[in-house]
Amino acid sequence: MGQQTERAALVLTGGGARAAYQVGVLAAIRELRGGQATGNPFPILCGTSAGGINAAALAVYADDFNAAVRRLTRIWRNFHVERVYRTDPAALFGTGLRWGGALTLGWAIRQTPRSLLDNSPLRALLERVLDFSRIGRAIDAGHLYAVSVTASGYTSGESLAFFEAVPEVQPWRRAQRVGVRERLGVDHLLATSALPFVFPAVRIHREYFGDGSMRQLSPISPAIHLGAERILVVGAGRLAEEGRQRTDNYPSLAQIAGHALSSIFLDGLAVDLERLARINATVGALSPAQRAAAGIALRPIETLVISPSRRLDTIAGHHRGSLPRLLRTLLRGVGAMRRDGSTLLSYLLFEPGFTRALIELGYADTLARRGEVSDFLRL
Repeated sequence: MGQQTERAALVLTGGGARAAYQVGVLAAIRELRGGQATGNPFPILCGTSAGGINAAALAVYADDFNAAVRRLTRIWRNFHVERVYRTDPAALFGTGLRWGGALTLGWAIRQTPRSLLDNSPLRALLERVLDFSRIGRAIDAGHLYAVSVTASGYTSGESLAFFEAVPEVQPWRRAQRVGVRERLGVDHLLATSALPFVFPAVRIHREYFGDGSMRQLSPISPAIHLGAERILVVGAGRLAEEGRQRTDNYPSLAQIAGHALSSIFLDGLAVDLERLARINATVGALSPAQRAAAGIALRPIETLVISPSRRLDTIAGHHRGSLPRLLRTLLRGVGAMRRDGSTLLSYLLFEPGFTRALIELGYADTLARRGEVSDFLRL
């Protein structure tokens, strides 16, 4: 299997509807490799949250990378919120009643709502388009070395990377980080993408899990544990945000929620990349013989990061009117339809105007770094 030397890993981070940006990056990679190129350029696939869904889709179709990217592009370009979560009056009014009752009469009903939105349509979509049995066959055939999706345990507080891989890959345990060999399925994808408060937690075995970006201290760690020698990281938000600006308005609930989500999805990745750069600098100063003599098991990891060149919340603000009217009313109540609430909106805006804009941005950002990407892919 030609993947044994310098295995390349693709790490896809979280971000709800923002993950459409990753599809644009993949489309550009497909073009750079040539439309007729065969083989899978990323034998190791790691994903978290919506990035976990994209990674799993690539794993399912690992025998044909080009076809996998075409399928993902078709789905993301034609997304509507109704394919991810319910927006019908019964569902949204029911949500309002449950949360209102919990806030005013919780002492009496003693029952709290599980989430703001019902993502049962997403389960139906994943069950329809993904044949998870293909992952094991891809591994057996040599098209795929390993795939993982990460979820956060609400009871243990641990970050679990559920993975399928070749037999020689061993499970791991580090501080608050665990790698568990398991056959992946829909529940793992719903768990890794269960945005806190927004989508319901998912029970896997004995514990409930939520979005994998929560308490993910080292987003790049699963790829290294799975044997990656070089890693392409595709983010779903700008790693460097603007500085402080003066404001006299108290932050809305949507602004606070958007800030919390951005902290979950972006801060851990930025810190992990800094840590990896320091380790690379230290390890790179020693020859392989010196590292072996000193008993240092670490190895340099080549890393390339692609993240949006524009603020995705600003783009989301231009497309807020594409949401169903009743959903806009619900989101307006928490301030998500205001300019300062666009960050929260960007995670929920599964509408073609927004997702297509992000795909085009990811495509353009990748081609703008054609030389770096080509070098990484060994083209």
